[in-house]
Amino acid sequence: MKTRVITISDPDRQANDIMEAAQLLRSGQVVAFPTETVYGLGANALDAQAVGKIFKAKGRPSDNPLIVHIHDISVWQQLVEDIPEKALLLANKFWPGPLTMILKKSKLVPVEVTAGLDTVGVRMPAHPVALKFIAMSGVPVAAPSANKSGRPSPTTARHVMEDMDGRIPMILDGGPARVGVESTVLDMTGSVPVVLRPGGVTVEMLESAIGEVRIHPNVMKPVQKGDKVRSPGMKYVHYAPKAPVTLVRGELNRQVEFINKEAAKLENMGRKVGILATDQTLFRYQAGIKLSMGNRENPADIAGRLFARLREFDELNVDLILAEGVEEKDEGLAVMNRMARAAGFHIIDL
Repeated sequence: MKTRVITISDPDRQANDIMEAAQLLRSGQVVAFPTETVYGLGANALDAQAVGKIFKAKGRPSDNPLIVHIHDISVWQQLVEDIPEKALLLANKFWPGPLTMILKKSKLVPVEVTAGLDTVGVRMPAHPVALKFIAMSGVPVAAPSANKSGRPSPTTARHVMEDMDGRIPMILDGGPARVGVESTVLDMTGSVPVVLRPGGVTVEMLESAIGEVRIHPNVMKPVQKGDKVRSPGMKYVHYAPKAPVTLVRGELNRQVEFINKEAAKLENMGRKVGILATDQTLFRYQAGIKLSMGNRENPADIAGRLFARLREFDELNVDLILAEGVEEKDEGLAVMNRMARAAGFHIIDL
C-alpha cells in the first residue's frame, strides 16, 4: 500500500482534498488526520470492520478502547445513553478542545470501539482540519494516536509517516499539533468525575468549572496485569522511544547531580546517553547528548515538545535516556504521566 500525504494549509480552499479523505473513511479505510493534541488514526466508529483496521495498522491490543471524535454535540447524544448536567457544562466550556468524557455507550457504538466495555469516550477536537474532515465524513470517527502501539505519539505528519508508511492509504498534514499530548480523559459515570488520563484540560481547570474531581490512582502507577482499562493510555508501557528511559524525580539540584554522575559513569562504560532536561538546567550537564523539553516554568510548553524530543533521541541512536521530572501540577501532571509510562515506570525517587 502506498501512503499519500496531503498538506492542508487552508481547509476551506482545500475542501476537495479533505472530501477525498472523508470518502476513503466512509468506504471503510483508515486515514490519519491532525488534531490539536496529536495526530489521530481515524476510521468510521460505527463500522466494526473498519475499526479493526486501526488495531491492525497500529499493532494495538484489542483490549485498549478507542476515543470517538465528533464535530457537533448532537452526534454525542446518539453515542451515549445520557448526558449529565456536569458533562454538558464541560462540553460547553471546553469543546472543541482536548477533553474526552466517558459515559455509558448507546447500542449504536460497536463493542470493538470500546474493547467490550459498556462505556465510550467522546471528544470534539479543536483543529479546523479535523472538524471539517469529521463533518464531511458524516460519521463519528474512532481514532487513537497515529503511531505504532507503544511508540511516542505523533505530533507532525512526518512522525506519522515514520510509523504508518505503507500501512494506511492517506495522511492529512495540518501542521504541528499545538497541545502535544493526548486529550484529558474524564470518567463521568460516577457521582464524582475521575481523571483517567491527564492532558491539556488540567485538573485545576476542571475543578474550577464543576468542583470536585478525583485523579485515578493509575495516573502515576501501573495498571495491574489482567485489569481492564477504561481509557487509552493506561497501559503499563506507552509512548516509549526505542531506548530505555529512566525518569528521575526529586529536588531539582539533586536530579541534576544524579543525572550528571549517572551519565558520566555510563559514558565511561561506552554507552551513548541521552539527557532530557529543561531550558533552566540544560547547561548544567557535562556528559551525554542533551535535548531540552522546554521551559520548566511553563508545563504546557514541555507538553508540546515531549513526544518530538523522544523521537529525536531515536534518530540520535542513544542507548538509554535519563529524564528530569517536573512538578505534577497543571500540564505537568500530563507530562509526568507520559514520561512514567515511556519509562515503563522505571523511576528514581531522590
